[in-house]
Amino acid sequence: MRQRDRIAEPWGTRTPYGPGESWPARTDMFLDGVEPDAVQRWVPSASVLHSNGDALDIAVADGRIVGVRGRTADRVNRGRLDPKDLFGWQANNATDRLTQPMIRRGGKLVVTDWDTAMDRIVEHSKTLLRTEGPSTIGFYTSGQLFLEEYYTLGVIARAGIGTNHLDGNTRLCTATAAEALKQSFGCDGQPGSYTDVDHADVIALFGHNVAETQSVLWARMLDRLAGPNPPEIICVDPRRTEVAERATVHLAPLPGTNLALMNALLHEVIARDGLDHDFIADHTVGFDDLRAVVAEYPPETVAPLCGIAADDIRAAGRILAGARRLLSTVLQGFYQSHQATAAAVQVNNLQLIRGMLGRPGCGVLQMNGQPTAQNTRECGADGDVAGFRNWANRAHLEQLARVWNVEPDRIDHDGPPTDIMQMIRCAEQGTLRMLWVSATNPAVSLPELARIRSVLRREGLFLVVQDMFRTETAELADVVLPAAGWGEKTGCFTNADRTVHLSAKAVDPPGDGRADLDIFLDYARRMDFRDRDDLPLVTWSDPSSAFDAWKQCSAGRPCDYTGLTYAALAAGSGIQWPCPGDRPEGTERLYADGRFWSDPDYCESYGKDLATGTPTSAADYRAYNPDAKAMIKAAHYARAPEAPDDSFPLALITGRTLYHFHTRTKTARSAPLNAAAPDVWLEVSASDARSRAIGEGDLVEVTTRRGSVRARARVSGIRPGVVFLPFHFGYWDVESTAHDRAANELTMTEWDPSSKQPIFKLAAARIDRISSGEGPAPAPTLGASAPVDAGVAATRGGPRGTAVEWD
Repeated sequence: MRQRDRIAEPWGTRTPYGPGESWPARTDMFLDGVEPDAVQRWVPSASVLHSNGDALDIAVADGRIVGVRGRTADRVNRGRLDPKDLFGWQANNATDRLTQPMIRRGGKLVVTDWDTAMDRIVEHSKTLLRTEGPSTIGFYTSGQLFLEEYYTLGVIARAGIGTNHLDGNTRLCTATAAEALKQSFGCDGQPGSYTDVDHADVIALFGHNVAETQSVLWARMLDRLAGPNPPEIICVDPRRTEVAERATVHLAPLPGTNLALMNALLHEVIARDGLDHDFIADHTVGFDDLRAVVAEYPPETVAPLCGIAADDIRAAGRILAGARRLLSTVLQGFYQSHQATAAAVQVNNLQLIRGMLGRPGCGVLQMNGQPTAQNTRECGADGDVAGFRNWANRAHLEQLARVWNVEPDRIDHDGPPTDIMQMIRCAEQGTLRMLWVSATNPAVSLPELARIRSVLRREGLFLVVQDMFRTETAELADVVLPAAGWGEKTGCFTNADRTVHLSAKAVDPPGDGRADLDIFLDYARRMDFRDRDDLPLVTWSDPSSAFDAWKQCSAGRPCDYTGLTYAALAAGSGIQWPCPGDRPEGTERLYADGRFWSDPDYCESYGKDLATGTPTSAADYRAYNPDAKAMIKAAHYARAPEAPDDSFPLALITGRTLYHFHTRTKTARSAPLNAAAPDVWLEVSASDARSRAIGEGDLVEVTTRRGSVRARARVSGIRPGVVFLPFHFGYWDVESTAHDRAANELTMTEWDPSSKQPIFKLAAARIDRISSGEGPAPAPTLGASAPVDAGVAATRGGPRGTAVEWD
């Protein structure tokens, strides 16, 4: 047993292994103030502060969570935990938890009881339904609730209320992942598996800082790199990340040019004949169009657009063309940027033209950003239809109506389910009159925050907020509901490679807090939603029966859960869907037989124009892809809607970092995580800092056309011409006029036309030095925020950040 400062050593000790071997186990554990023999119960769960799905057991003593231990038998993490896993649970024990409902009275939030709070919500709901109709009510949820809760919310919103306004904050992180998969394969669902890391000879990461966003997955990659015959790494990222440090080729494109770069890489693969001609002919449509488009993007043409060397593009192209087992991953660097879906689709195209799907080491993972982002998509709680059904296919809606026993017209609308940016516009225009926000904090996480605050404060909008803490959004609410958190309720969640885990209740929530499922069920009962036989619409009463209802809904669809049970999921390891009744062990990789879920009568989507987002008609889709093949879709690069100029000469990107998650609602309440990154910083290159007389730790102001933020400068390895601001930091006092540290004060109200995902990584900016610093920036000294100044003291966790590990 070894002790490790896991703030200073976030990826833990190396356990090297070679290609085709199993990843060795290593168990990580952290207990806060108790010895192992004082733990009274170990309760199974999985990580809740990223999308990796690390399996763990929760330690309980005297009715409190006191620690966690990685589950060695699990296929995802083999016992490893990252810093957010090890320490993030401490938020459950925070002293400022919401413990009672609150309502706004006389302009202030005051404590009340559940009946009063729920009566106010129900009265408002019924009045709007009676006087103005279901389209006046909307729901905005999270990527952190459980499957059973999303499914219940989806039934309430679509079949109970009858509204089309239901989305999740997964719109901000993984809407493009879902859309790219639909565009290429006709349906959502990750083709690859984390075990592809064990077999790949090339791993290409496109806008995916896996070292900080999925740290245990990076530990898996590090162990391959430390073993015999390590894979080559290609990294596409404008920051000097840990991935970039280990890369064979690091491509650092200017923000907004990802599609141009992908076209150049595809150009090189085709020029080198790195093609699986039989796979292309037998299993795809559209290759000729791709060949014609990318012919216009040789490295010499693309290099000046992206600000990178043509030789580096050629070097990456040579590796991609020669890989025997290629694994590609994608995340926010592509999803939150210009031409997001088009760029992500080109990564799918790379795998398709190389014929590298469905075999060990050969796959693509359009990654998720949140622990249960996949569940919002499966259950139809984020702008999709439950069970990966096609909103434009009447037969699919009739099938779902039969499952819910409602009239099909109840869930049929003139257009697709509404995304959050459109909901904000409806609220701004006064047509959306009630918004129910659960487990997310849009007053910090949505773009152009001055506008968002004005909408959420709008007198005609009735705002309900359901959360663990009194967040910046809760401060603006008309009703606040105290929700149970992870470890305080039971349910399932599915990670980024389709692995389903069961999280069991370990402790009770504090005070009068309730599980989100119980809150939704209470609302359904009070609203008295009925099916077409005048029986209760929602027939389940607890997580287990909700899970059974979801299994019925998923039957026969790509995300089939019918072979899964709570008992099987509690047996030690997660299980990957699809998991039909005749295959209870699940499915490791999709499309191994070269068959896709793209049949016109079965597919989740008919696709969209990558440039405009215009939906493809059923007839056009049927003519284009009658034989259910994978679709190779090409797209031309177009200049971004905003670019650096004389007034704003830098490109600002935002994003997440190693020790925090989203708006720090939880991680700020963990002492070791918060101490590692206590306040906002701005990353700037050495050359850009030098030209502006900016030193490490100086106070600077970064300004875009939307506002200004002040932060301490971290002079880092980021590429010149680009600056980075973490988006985690909010205000705590939304009534203050000093909104000067939230990154989304600066971002624009623009989104990808296909996925409707906001563009956070594209803003023209300038920076000005305000004053000298009294020390270094409050940024971690490892990862992408590592300083160029070797004299900055290293980030340490000390005793409170020390965990144990053993092989």
